[in-house]
Amino acid sequence: MRIHPKGYTVIIVILAVLLVILLAINLVFPIQSNIHYFLYALAFIFYFMVVRFFRKPKRKIDINENNILSAADGKVVALEQINDEEYFHEKMILISVFMSPLNVHVNRSPISGVVKYIKHHPGKYYVAYNPKSSKLNERNTIVFEDKKSRNIQIRQIAGVVARRIVCETFVGDEIKQGDELGIIKFGSRVDHLIPLDAKVKVKLNQEVRGGVTVLANFR
Repeated sequence: MRIHPKGYTVIIVILAVLLVILLAINLVFPIQSNIHYFLYALAFIFYFMVVRFFRKPKRKIDINENNILSAADGKVVALEQINDEEYFHEKMILISVFMSPLNVHVNRSPISGVVKYIKHHPGKYYVAYNPKSSKLNERNTIVFEDKKSRNIQIRQIAGVVARRIVCETFVGDEIKQGDELGIIKFGSRVDHLIPLDAKVKVKLNQEVRGGVTVLANFR
């Protein structure tokens, strides 16, 4: 299992904290008991989940200029028309994917093209599946344009637990479909804003995979 580089520091710090806590418990209560074994098991499970969160699986990307791929792993929690007030200033289709702490959190480019716009917005930390999170939470907006001048937008959104959005791409970058964009740490949401004439291929509550699941087709 490969680990995302942004996870190394967190993994090491949490391991050190757990070891210190367990050492302190053994110094105060040196006689081993079922409570000790329970705490050992709990610490191992917690640490395993932290390491697993930062996993970075290999993905085979089937590049297709007419497909719009999911930027994230998770569940489709919103599928509707909205007015984009930040960049396009027109109606767009919103497809929102909620990532639980169990999902892979690496974000990927939905299309091939050029990064036209990036903006970070400070904000609140509502639960990520709350519709308010799209406008009020801390978020990072990225707009892509392909060689046919078709544009889409994604928003990396922080949540109650997720307080750290990492974006590793910049305006002017040429990016391929499925390339890594960054990571959101510990549970979050990614909104996809696509053209009204796109043909949606997913349904509400459907599980999707970043860089693999086709959310929609350009017409």
